[in-house]
Amino acid sequence: VMSRFARHLDRTAIAGLVLWTVLVGAVGCKGDQAATAGQQKAGSSAPAPRPVRVVPAQEVEVAQTVVATGTLAAEDQVILGLKVPGRLGELLVDLGSPVRRGQAVARLDPTDYRLRVEQAEAALKQARARLGLSPDGTDDRVDPAETALVRQARAVLDEARLTRDRMAQLWEQKFIARAQLDAAIAALEVAEGRIQDAVEEVRNRQAVLVQRRTEVEITRQQLADTVLASPIDGAVSQRQASVGEYLSPGTPVVTVVRVHPLRLRLAVPERESGSVRAGQTVRVTVEGDATVYAGRVARLSPAIQEQSRTLMIEAEVPNEPGRLRPGAFAKAEIVTQAGRRVVMVPASSIIVFAGIEKVITVRDGRASETRVRTGRRDGDRVEIAEGLAAGEPVVVQPGNLTGGQAVTIVP
Repeated sequence: VMSRFARHLDRTAIAGLVLWTVLVGAVGCKGDQAATAGQQKAGSSAPAPRPVRVVPAQEVEVAQTVVATGTLAAEDQVILGLKVPGRLGELLVDLGSPVRRGQAVARLDPTDYRLRVEQAEAALKQARARLGLSPDGTDDRVDPAETALVRQARAVLDEARLTRDRMAQLWEQKFIARAQLDAAIAALEVAEGRIQDAVEEVRNRQAVLVQRRTEVEITRQQLADTVLASPIDGAVSQRQASVGEYLSPGTPVVTVVRVHPLRLRLAVPERESGSVRAGQTVRVTVEGDATVYAGRVARLSPAIQEQSRTLMIEAEVPNEPGRLRPGAFAKAEIVTQAGRRVVMVPASSIIVFAGIEKVITVRDGRASETRVRTGRRDGDRVEIAEGLAAGEPVVVQPGNLTGGQAVTIVP
């Protein structure tokens, strides 16, 4: 019995010793952790504020516009051809050559036409000489009664009239037969007919003179038509003939396009067509050119196109330096209303996440997210249609900045 009691006492003592050891270790570990946490808390500090750059939202005056795209076209395009046939002797322009109105662009060999002019001038001198005029004069007026042909016929008439009078006296005195008087009367009538014929011949020669002078003018015009001149100011867009080639009348030689001003054809959506009017300003840009060209609305179609539901309009764009080219694709902004005030912020300050637009402002040294609704874009600025007032500071290029972070504003 004593032996069993001693073994039981030993097991109880051992269990108590183990329990005391565990409790002492737990208390020691907890003390160490508390000491370590205290040391860490004492040695750590709050994160430094993040430097940000801000700009105030600006209220600016902008114009209300309608955006459309279209194609630039030449105001006029003329295919030049000669009015007379001949062999092309000179071609004075080539592709891209600028030309002025009235400038010669090509010439035919003029030899044949010069000879025709000389022939017609000789025929004119002959016609003037037949009317008793000087061959080299320019006055074609003539009095038929003063021409040699009429004076000769009048002299014959006067002689026939005297002969008839004498025969009448002799017949009254019974010195001649009646037949001789009748012959004298007939000769007088023939003389009267000849003077009328002489007057008509003079008038016919006058008509021939007019015809010869007209022929001279025609041949001179044909000689002038051997030179092909441009009817407009522009530039050569195509050369269609070569020197030495025989050309028929109307054969294309060169094509000239007017490059100032240009015509811009635009398709405006039906929902915005009601605000477009003739005379409104149009701002035009083309691919690869940062310059903004100014034009004006010149013409509007009277009907909406049913297939595309758009209104076709035409704008005139000045192009005196010639930097714009016909056929180029262009983007245009039609200024339909000026003087609308809007709030604008830099485009780099807009954050878009899951379709939600927002900006980050600074309030009491901390970043604050503000949801906004944007409008039109103007270069590197964006219109804020809703959610932000003018003058509020917005963070430029916020990156991963979130609301609630401490920030410091830097220049």
